[in-house]
Amino acid sequence: MSLFTARPALRWLVPIAVTATVLGGGAAIRTLTASADPTLPPRSAAQLLVDLQTARLDGLSGTVVATADLGLPALPNPGGQGSSELSSLISGSHTLRVWYAGPDSARIALLGTLGETDVIRVGPDLWTWSSQHNAATHQVLPTGAPAEQPGRLPLDPSALPHTPQEAADAALAAIDPTTVVSTAGSARVAGRPAYELILAPRDTASLIGQVRLAIDATEHVPLRVQVYPARSDTPAFEVAFTQVSFARPDAAQFRFNPPPGASVTEVSGTGSGIGSGIGPGPGPGSSPDVAGPQATLIGTGWTSVLVLRAPPDAPAPPDTAKPSDAAKPSDAPARTRRGIGSLLGALPAVSGPWGSGHLLTGRLFSVLLTDDGRVLAGAVRPEVLYRAAVDPAAVALKAGG
Repeated sequence: MSLFTARPALRWLVPIAVTATVLGGGAAIRTLTASADPTLPPRSAAQLLVDLQTARLDGLSGTVVATADLGLPALPNPGGQGSSELSSLISGSHTLRVWYAGPDSARIALLGTLGETDVIRVGPDLWTWSSQHNAATHQVLPTGAPAEQPGRLPLDPSALPHTPQEAADAALAAIDPTTVVSTAGSARVAGRPAYELILAPRDTASLIGQVRLAIDATEHVPLRVQVYPARSDTPAFEVAFTQVSFARPDAAQFRFNPPPGASVTEVSGTGSGIGSGIGPGPGPGSSPDVAGPQATLIGTGWTSVLVLRAPPDAPAPPDTAKPSDAAKPSDAPARTRRGIGSLLGALPAVSGPWGSGHLLTGRLFSVLLTDDGRVLAGAVRPEVLYRAAVDPAAVALKAGG
């Protein structure tokens, strides 16, 4: 299997586009050659893309640091620095441990000062475990189920990538003729030599300036991914290994049995989580199935806009929330929904020929939440969302439409 996957983990950060014939001399590739490092032979951008496609990964473990400075308003009680809740990944710097031993054996642990949260997939079983709350959720994934569930709110913090591989997958999914692909010499990440590959949008309407991938010179897997806003030399998002081993982890790393006294919730559906996103996935040409009765894509490339019909359980602003919506202390997802609901109530109101709603802007993206029950998101300026909102395909997603 190749290292391209169909995971839409960053679909609201790096717009989804059909992968063009980048390996066959597509217009997106510039054949610049990376300047030689004393320890690395030169590699062109096209060669690095082939390396990513043909890499084989038997196993991996290591420590990852994820840092997000997306320019978001502060969420009420987001967990703070050092939190072990997945919702905290939306801002600040966090440390994770990762293990991978095949598509059906993967684990990520978010480490915090008060405990850790683990997401574990072994075979069809997907577990999420919070040591702080002594609570677990379990679901059985159907055969061939995608690792992510389309239609989640773009504000869902769990949509952020947990590993360089997940971030690279999303960035590589955006390669098409609207992308300039080049190289930037070499780097050293987690003590290992790596080539740097740069993806940049041709369209200046994109809020993303460039995505930089550091690719291991020997194993050809991403060790670091950085996303820079347009006209900025400071990344808004970075996920990188600080220590990595390519030895296959012991099977014991993927076994999970809830401890005595733990609360266990059984859930149904394809779910979300790490799935097989740490390692290999489907080949080039794959693209997330985000289209359908609840979602559509307007435009192409880096300036495409994802339009969703907001799910029935989408968070409501505080003035419309019901007292019965209060969550148990251990219900982290419900707390996140309440926090996002408070955020929505504080967003500036906007209106136009498309209707009315609220606007969220960050360093890399804009999100429009319309009063008619739609969510429009993209790495674009707000005016691009407003134009997309009147597209017939987007109008068809109005609540009750």
